[in-house]
Amino acid sequence: MYLSKGFGPKRLLSEFPDKGWKLGSVKTLLNKIRLTGTTNRQKGSGRPRLTRKAENVKDVEELVLSQEEKPKTHHSVRIIARETGILRSSVNRIIHRDLRLKCVKRRRAQLLSEANRIARLTRCKQLLKQYSEHAVDMIWFSDEMILRSSHHQIYKMTVCIRQSGQKKRNIAPSRLLRTRSTFAKLVMCSVAVSKMGVTDLIFVDPGAKVDGQYYREMLLLRQMLPAIKRVAGDTYVFQQDSAPAHRARETIFPDLWPPNSPDLNPVDYQFWESCSRESIRRRSRM
Repeated sequence: MYLSKGFGPKRLLSEFPDKGWKLGSVKTLLNKIRLTGTTNRQKGSGRPRLTRKAENVKDVEELVLSQEEKPKTHHSVRIIARETGILRSSVNRIIHRDLRLKCVKRRRAQLLSEANRIARLTRCKQLLKQYSEHAVDMIWFSDEMILRSSHHQIYKMTVCIRQSGQKKRNIAPSRLLRTRSTFAKLVMCSVAVSKMGVTDLIFVDPGAKVDGQYYREMLLLRQMLPAIKRVAGDTYVFQQDSAPAHRARETIFPDLWPPNSPDLNPVDYQFWESCSRESIRRRSRM
């Protein structure tokens, strides 16, 4: 309207009363159109950079990244700000806007030696050749874990409120002490999961030594395999890791499970973790 009809700032405000424009803002915008022919921001306009200069960006880059052949030599934003004298907010802007770096959470993983890496790759390829895509759905993965059988409460910060003038020695000890049992009772349980479903938790007899014989006769034949058959029927593939009781000669045929690879077993990296999170969530509500 300014270019085609010659509307001024006051005329524009009267034409669009619902916009909530300010007279000074409209004048500034029209003046920018008059000088540059556009409302786009011009290169070099705006507040000049005082901190995010090339030399500061270089200094932050040297500190935030690990040096060559020296892993874990990177520094945190707090340390970088202290060593360079740059504000932490400016260090964050340099990292994200100038260097375009993004923080990624580091996750725990099993340490593999070179021999483990070779064996892992070889056995994974053998497993892929042995089982078709359809058979993967029928593979049952099993694992054991030691859990606490006694209630282990996650205590939040608590205070004891007393009356003004009341001495601490006159307060009942039950209000001042937060007690716990000396030793928590532990219990071992086992479970098997697949795409077809999951078995119930199978508990090991207290004090039992889980060797090859106990694992075969008590866990597998009496509990685990019947539980799998109730879900999958007679057609399934039973897969276990390389625990000592699992790889006994009387228990398995040639070992194909990759060594030191809990991340390949969904029970290890997903099921037990989900159980722990749910347990913590429920205890925190108590």
